[in-house]
Amino acid sequence: MTTGSTAAELVFDRVSKRYPGREIAALSSLSLEIPAGTFCVLVGPSGGGKTTALKMVNRLIPYDEGDIRIDGRSVRDLPTAELRRGIGYVIQQIGLFPHMTVGENIGVVPKLLGWDRARTRSRTGELLELVGLAQDDAGRYPAQLSGGQRQRVGLARALAADPPLLLMDEPFGALDPITRARLQAELRRLHREVDKTVIFVTHDIDEAITMGDRIAILREGGVLAQYDTPDAILAQPADDFVAQFIGEDRALRRLALRTLADIPLEQAATEEGMRVASTTTVRNAVSLLLESDADHLVVERPDGSVLGVFRWHDATELL
Repeated sequence: MTTGSTAAELVFDRVSKRYPGREIAALSSLSLEIPAGTFCVLVGPSGGGKTTALKMVNRLIPYDEGDIRIDGRSVRDLPTAELRRGIGYVIQQIGLFPHMTVGENIGVVPKLLGWDRARTRSRTGELLELVGLAQDDAGRYPAQLSGGQRQRVGLARALAADPPLLLMDEPFGALDPITRARLQAELRRLHREVDKTVIFVTHDIDEAITMGDRIAILREGGVLAQYDTPDAILAQPADDFVAQFIGEDRALRRLALRTLADIPLEQAATEEGMRVASTTTVRNAVSLLLESDADHLVVERPDGSVLGVFRWHDATELL
């Protein structure tokens, strides 16, 4: 496994893990194929084995049975240092070195890989811009940053050596809702730009639906309950456990997966009425209709021209 590639395929092949003294397994014969470039979210209740599965990929936790392969190679066959340098790792606590500047924190893995100072400095500048931080932030220390800024630095550090695989263990769990929503949007944008395979752990089904191309729902004992796209899971839960976990409002959650630009709209016979951006989700558009007691919304393209008109039946047809 080498850094510098774009994305990697990750396969869990009947992986199991038991901790001594516990009756229930942490992970039970987990089989999961995650194609290269996929943003995969592991979600489920406590005891579902989400973090255990994640930490097995970079061998922070050993597995008892089965195998985990990255681009066809077992993680057990890769030297530990090589394996971990080829995987970006972001955790909730961030784990920045407090005695190092932001720039030095970002440059930790490049330094281990023997990059020269000019190359490391150039890469640090690229990443600061990519994650939405100022170039001047390179000289600041973690204690001088907000929680959201520190999380951005952690993400930049994970991307520093351009790894094909990124592991993220509840990275936004400790942030306030506004900062969390901003970083979720930022991470989705980054994923579109840098083309990495991302494995993202959360206990929040709304975050999973917002972030994932595919979602793996794990039940207690590390048993895979369902693995599919967010829309497919919301439309057809595999069983009662999945249906209860994703909630009774799954129809509304499906509407949050599409924007007004994604659906067929009537041509505007009139431009009178409340105007909304084409990037508005269908769920939010329905909410605006309820709040305003209007029968339609005028949908605008980014340039201000009218794309069409959204009405109630447009939402019901989607479901």
